[in-house]
Amino acid sequence: MPEKEIQSIYQIIDVAGQALWLLPEKAIFWKERAMLILTDLHLGKAGHFRKAGIPIPTSVHEADLLNLQSLIDTYAPEKILMLGDLFHSEINEEWSQFRNFLAQHHNLTFVLVKGNHDILPGDAYREPNLEVHEEEWICAPFHFTHHPPEKYPYQDLYNMSGHVHPGYRIRGKAGQHIKLPCFFFSPNGAVLPAFGKFTGCVHVPKKKNDQVYAIVPGPGQSAKVIQIKH
Repeated sequence: MPEKEIQSIYQIIDVAGQALWLLPEKAIFWKERAMLILTDLHLGKAGHFRKAGIPIPTSVHEADLLNLQSLIDTYAPEKILMLGDLFHSEINEEWSQFRNFLAQHHNLTFVLVKGNHDILPGDAYREPNLEVHEEEWICAPFHFTHHPPEKYPYQDLYNMSGHVHPGYRIRGKAGQHIKLPCFFFSPNGAVLPAFGKFTGCVHVPKKKNDQVYAIVPGPGQSAKVIQIKH
């Protein structure tokens, strides 16, 4: 798809001198590094609920992998970076599905910065094309973590994180409101929306120097990213 057409759906912004494409599929394409960045898939969460007697179908996670496959087909990334909470709780059949997905993309490097839900045994992560980091990963000019840092440890690096599942609440004149997943950029760091469909979002207040880009649904399967100006 030509870049001019993409800009009508996506937002392409400059952060630390790098072109970041904010995608309506709730991921970022870092153009200079040919890298897809996403967070909080929470694969296996449906299986976790099923064990508790709540019948959530595995199709919710299959849709996430199909979404990721579509992004791979569209952008041909060289690397896929996942900012934690890739998998939710203990091993179940959804993890086998993800291992098969890795095997199908043996030519791609997947990087995981572990989150609080990534508690599988160490052996589970030993896949040929899966690189795992416990707390952080640096790829200048960015510092990648799962949790947004309380204090930013590197003044010359811009942080990107997940965990929060950020959303932005838009209110109507009659008191109605809608909460939309969003990309949240502060002067020191960004928080990405949760990629997984079986996740919610939490309203994050916007301060004066923050930039918020909400994902607005459209007809059918279409959606677009818009900047919140107020």
